[in-house]
Amino acid sequence: MTKLFLSLHVLAAVLAIGPVAVAASMFPAALRRAHGASAAGAPGDRDALANLRMLHRVCRVYAAVGTAVPVLGFVTADSLGVLGSGWLIVSIVLTTAAAAVLALLILPGQDAALIALQEQEQEQEQEPEPERGPGPVPGPGPGPGSGHAARSAARLAMLTGVFNLLWATVTVLMIIRPGSTTGA
Repeated sequence: MTKLFLSLHVLAAVLAIGPVAVAASMFPAALRRAHGASAAGAPGDRDALANLRMLHRVCRVYAAVGTAVPVLGFVTADSLGVLGSGWLIVSIVLTTAAAAVLALLILPGQDAALIALQEQEQEQEQEPEPERGPGPVPGPGPGPGSGHAARSAARLAMLTGVFNLLWATVTVLMIIRPGSTTGA
């Protein structure tokens, strides 16, 4: 039974945490592109916004699925008799920290960025087209809140890096298991 629990735990980690890590890592760059397209009034800004929504949905859905990872981890640790091991306790703390970063900082940050981008898009749809007389056509300037969008993207990139680093550390601890008697 232990091998089954361990297999399910590892599969859940790969199939649930991997997509969150990738989608969350892609979100800041997609946010910058979407904001640039929206500020320029480019026709692709709806596609950029749809891409952001899809990345956010992947993060939300796989985060929920990812709750199976620690649940299966506890079952596996119990069946292996290692619940009191130091490496496991550190892994639990780091997993909790990663979950907190995702649930309390990354997902709400993505929500806020999407809402701000949608509001900006709605404002632009309501603005009348400026009349253009003879002469050079002015290029798009920075849109409203462009500094906020850049800061939001940078903050999300940093938080995602922390999230990924925490999970990488947990993964290494699970493989190395300091003090393990299995010789690994």
